[in-house]
Amino acid sequence: MWAPGRNENRKHSSDQGGPISSETRINDRIRVPEVRLVGPAGEQVGIVRIEDALRLAQENDLDLVEVAPQARPPVCKLMDFGKFKYESAQKARESRRNQQLTVIKEQKLRPKIDQHDYETKKGHVSRFLAAGNKVKVTIMFRGREQSRPELGFRLLQKLADDVTELGFVESSPKQDGRNMIMVLAPHKNVKPKAKAEPAPEG
Repeated sequence: MWAPGRNENRKHSSDQGGPISSETRINDRIRVPEVRLVGPAGEQVGIVRIEDALRLAQENDLDLVEVAPQARPPVCKLMDFGKFKYESAQKARESRRNQQLTVIKEQKLRPKIDQHDYETKKGHVSRFLAAGNKVKVTIMFRGREQSRPELGFRLLQKLADDVTELGFVESSPKQDGRNMIMVLAPHKNVKPKAKAEPAPEG
């Protein structure tokens, strides 16, 4: 009967989470008569008895890891399971670090905004999109303006057209009480240029 030796502590490491499912079986937790064995370099060894697979793992100071339990017989690979889990965790951390966090910025406009203010607000929206952020654009209606929703709609359409090279309309203009809201998202091929600074609202 094989005593896992230095691998004994690793035997339960699959219970600690990580890229490999907590259901992954390794070493003497694999209870089948035979397995299709893959060597440490990915070479196909063939179908072998579980006792022989465990002996090979012991002789090479490696773990026997079940990688395809649904196969008949199950596919197992010889590997250093502890090292594999460590490297997988490192890759996962690196991947998360490289993922850009989606931030939603907000820009507010009035339906009767003058051209100068419009250009300023458009500049803020363009900068947000260029930085890879989504932008929630809100038109604020006051008093009698609420009876003229088409003013807000036309303004949002104009803004979307003006920044079409940087982003697209992810959520079409919708009335929300006294406000009309549209969401712009950056094109996927737009790479962040600089960190966007918060713009004054109003």
